[in-house]
Amino acid sequence: MKRIIILASGSGTNAENIIKYFNNHKSISVVQVLSNKKDAKVLDRAKRLKVSNLSFDKNAFVNSNEVLDILKNNADYIILAGFLWKIPAKIIEAFPNKIINIHPALLPKYGGKGMYGVHVHNEVVKNKEKESGITIHYVNENYDEGAIIFQKSVKIIPEDTPNDVANKVHKLEYEYFPKIIEKVILENDKN
Repeated sequence: MKRIIILASGSGTNAENIIKYFNNHKSISVVQVLSNKKDAKVLDRAKRLKVSNLSFDKNAFVNSNEVLDILKNNADYIILAGFLWKIPAKIIEAFPNKIINIHPALLPKYGGKGMYGVHVHNEVVKNKEKESGITIHYVNENYDEGAIIFQKSVKIIPEDTPNDVANKVHKLEYEYFPKIIEKVILENDKN
């Protein structure tokens, strides 16, 4: 059984979708949700779905090995689902090509520090883009610069607001993120 730990900072809709997708899966299981915010709604979702969950602070993540040890002892893969902190090098080194993130735009456009959620969608609308979408990628030492695994686009019309773009992108996230995670894990398991 390949074990996933999800790192999330916010409401956790993607995390919930992933947990439900892998519920009763024959070879992949979400074993824990970790958050850098003790009041993040994702922790409530995890509790409701009977998934172990825990919050941590910056010191446990960056300066000590507290979070690293939890990950090394319990995870084969780390999935970022709306997690806003940069991943420390020691975690990237411990999980080469086993940390997967989703970004709400077609990278390399609209990536980097501070480019998440509504900030991305505001820029897409402001720049009159004709499409946006999702990018699922491996995590490296730079924000949103890891190797791209999968992209899917959606058309943007001139009347779309940032909220409209967000709704279109969320639909893609919910449809594709769990499937691509599954595909990556099962393909890696064969090798």
